[in-house]
Amino acid sequence: MSGLTKIRPWLAALLGLAVTGLGHLYLRRWRRAALWVVLAFSISVLFVPTGSLEALATGGQLPPLVDVLPILAVSLISVADAFLLGMKQVNDARRAETVDEDETASCPNCGRDVDPELDFCHWCTTRLDEPRDD
Repeated sequence: MSGLTKIRPWLAALLGLAVTGLGHLYLRRWRRAALWVVLAFSISVLFVPTGSLEALATGGQLPPLVDVLPILAVSLISVADAFLLGMKQVNDARRAETVDEDETASCPNCGRDVDPELDFCHWCTTRLDEPRDD
């Protein structure tokens, strides 16, 4: 497993902290990223006072924390979701590596490893799907 795969969840969380939905875009979860952006926008329009939004947009005096708490909550939940999705992708990659290693089969004639998807040994051309006389 590459080093980049191991830091993938942390990078997704960091990008999600910068901009809501960006961590999901990094993980190539397009619809989920769009959902988080729409949710953050909807929450800001419905629950955050207009004066607080204008103060955030212009860079003026910081509004009270209570006013922007809904946006912060959605952003932090989005970051947690991006991190958990990244962890799931890392675990899936680990499982795929172990499955690939466990799926090796041996030829009954020559004993070499063969591809389990083939019905013959590519080393000695012995058919693998024939029933053997035991």
